[in-house]
Amino acid sequence: MIDQRTSQPNAAVVGLGKIGLTLAAVFANNGYNVFGADINEDVVTAVNQGKSPIKNEPKLDQLVLQAHQNQTLSATSLTADAVAKSEIIIVIVPVFVDIQNNIDYQWMDQAVEAIAKGIKQGSLVIFETTLSPGDTRNRFGRKIEEVSRLKLGEDFHLAYSPERVYSNQIIQDLANYPKVVGGLDEKSLELASTFYKKAIGCELIEVSSLETAEFSKVAECVYRDVNIALANEFAKFAETKGISISEVITASNSQPYSHIHAPGIGVGGHCIPIYPYFFIHKGLDRGLTPIARRMNDGMAAYAIGKVEDRIGTLKDKNVLILGLSYRGNVKEATKSTTLLLMEQLQEKKANVFVNDPHFAESEVQKYGADSLSLQGSFVSEVDIVILQAFHEEYSTIDFENFRNCKLVLDGRNKLNKEEITRLGIKYEGIGE
Repeated sequence: MIDQRTSQPNAAVVGLGKIGLTLAAVFANNGYNVFGADINEDVVTAVNQGKSPIKNEPKLDQLVLQAHQNQTLSATSLTADAVAKSEIIIVIVPVFVDIQNNIDYQWMDQAVEAIAKGIKQGSLVIFETTLSPGDTRNRFGRKIEEVSRLKLGEDFHLAYSPERVYSNQIIQDLANYPKVVGGLDEKSLELASTFYKKAIGCELIEVSSLETAEFSKVAECVYRDVNIALANEFAKFAETKGISISEVITASNSQPYSHIHAPGIGVGGHCIPIYPYFFIHKGLDRGLTPIARRMNDGMAAYAIGKVEDRIGTLKDKNVLILGLSYRGNVKEATKSTTLLLMEQLQEKKANVFVNDPHFAESEVQKYGADSLSLQGSFVSEVDIVILQAFHEEYSTIDFENFRNCKLVLDGRNKLNKEEITRLGIKYEGIGE
């Protein structure tokens, strides 16, 4: 019998995080032998056992197991080895911003160095990590060229196709969202498009350059950041007029050209609070982009100010924050507004507690807060509740157990205001 795997092309996926592993598993179930590379040995071990180290991503467990059983997915911590076995290399290694919001390329630089040591002539390298316009060509393409001594555009090909997916629905989004693809040249674009048509089968949007594709992803995130900042500005103004911003937005958005986002206590995650700096640090340091960042990061202080206006001093008050995650129904604390709230509250000498059903008590404590169970007796000692991330579990909170609670600040405008006020607890929303 002929082993079908021998006739399948080989692809390397560098970076097996939530998105990278999902991509690897999808590719491995769509006609490719995939060699995953990650510096985390625990991730490598799990993948090689047919197990997904990523939880709460629907259908990922099944795809990883199926690819393992078909022997089309394996993993290694030696990036150069995975690259050397492959004709196509997909790079999905994170690029962050540091505490001063400067772009941190450390992990990507290390990965690109390893890719350059393993790349062979004729290979196609596709970057999917969100990058500043120009980085794929000028920083990483040139680095591969320098280390490998292969000629960019002649000996190896280069493309960029940003990931555009949402946690907890990545596989669904890969199938439904158009894939934006840009290439170094016509040959790179052709190779990348051919790959994605087979590996994902989604609609493609071919753009004229690497930089256009890079710009498009950052622009998506900046748009959302600016829109949320505008919603927050509207919310603050609505409060001064005694108007419900939620009611306003519902009415406004009935006009098909109005798409006002929801206001909130802040913006978190891997994307919206980070990627605007990819423009800001490349020259777009004035105008709406930096203003939106300041507005949204300032919402935590604004929220604490609202609490002080209603309660007075926060010194020695027991404050419970609902949600360590940056948004509801995910387990991810990157740039979570809860971290900003904790900082503000600790400065004011409050006793800070955090509840999040997605995190273990020890995980919450690593972020510098005491974990508090909603089933524990201490909830009766809580003075203030702040909803930061609306997990579905919070829709059934029994506030009768919060016998000492004086105020609930609903940072997402999701809780039952009537039920809370019926119990004699003050309710505050954002723009409500």
